[in-house]
Amino acid sequence: MTMNKLEPIHIDEIRAARERIKDTILRTPLVKLNVNDAPAEIFLKLENLQPIGSFKIRGASNAMKKADPETLKNGVWTVSGGNHGQGVAYNAQEMGLDCTVIVPDFVAQTKIDAMERLGATVKKVTLPAEGNQIMTLFDGKLNPEMSGLYIHPFKDSDVMAGQGTIGLEIVEDMPDVDSIVIPWGGGGLACGIASAIRGLKPDTKVYGCEPETASPLASAFKAGKIVSFEYASSFIESAGTPTIWPQMWGLASKLLDNGLTTSVEKTASAVRLIAERNRVIAEGAGALSVAAALEGKAGDGKVVCIVSGASIDLEKLVKIFQGKVPE
Repeated sequence: MTMNKLEPIHIDEIRAARERIKDTILRTPLVKLNVNDAPAEIFLKLENLQPIGSFKIRGASNAMKKADPETLKNGVWTVSGGNHGQGVAYNAQEMGLDCTVIVPDFVAQTKIDAMERLGATVKKVTLPAEGNQIMTLFDGKLNPEMSGLYIHPFKDSDVMAGQGTIGLEIVEDMPDVDSIVIPWGGGGLACGIASAIRGLKPDTKVYGCEPETASPLASAFKAGKIVSFEYASSFIESAGTPTIWPQMWGLASKLLDNGLTTSVEKTASAVRLIAERNRVIAEGAGALSVAAALEGKAGDGKVVCIVSGASIDLEKLVKIFQGKVPE
């Protein structure tokens, strides 16, 4: 596990991760979005079909299965907005380990219920408003009483190698892919996939995508450095943050072509469109990439959008189906 300087994940590490996690994860399908008037051929990489409804199972599985058994004797713990916590809990249950998940107090009850069904002990904390304090929380430094192995949600080379296995599958299923659009939260998914793509098909464009209201990556690409910006929360819980981790920006600036943004309203419309046309349920973060691709922001040709997860409250989903935008 690497938590200090972060470098692109070598393709051999990603291939090893695939072998390590193959009996835990689903090799998800790549299907065409059923629209005729899009600016590109848009394809959906359906990570929402994973056993926990999210790609997070991949990275958690690789990090935990690669870990020294001695470091696992007191179980595992993590900090999560929900999806990563489910990934850690699922793998802990499979491996017979104790698991604790620290969650911000705004996390949807459906995600808490899902983690508890998987055997995790869930503890709520009030998420600090300051960016540096948020970093401290997610880096596992505000909970000194915790024991066991800490599985970082994204800033971990083994976690990113697990997420990078998605990139292997994309290139195998679509060798002529032109661009890939990936929701950006902490950055582990985007940097993991981009590491695989740079090792296999380096000319492919790879973009991180955020809501306009929470876009530290796009702001950093525009300025060439991390900058402050006006942040607002939305129903898009698993992408878009108040800040960007310096190590993750250093990695993203090497691996990604740019950061894209799209509106909260267009993301809600994309959730509805994916359900109507492909009968697929996507959470807000999972529809971000599709919304950006439908605007033409990822260019033309064959565009793969990562549908990262399906963890959305039914109440919010109903509002979206009614043509509204959840608060």
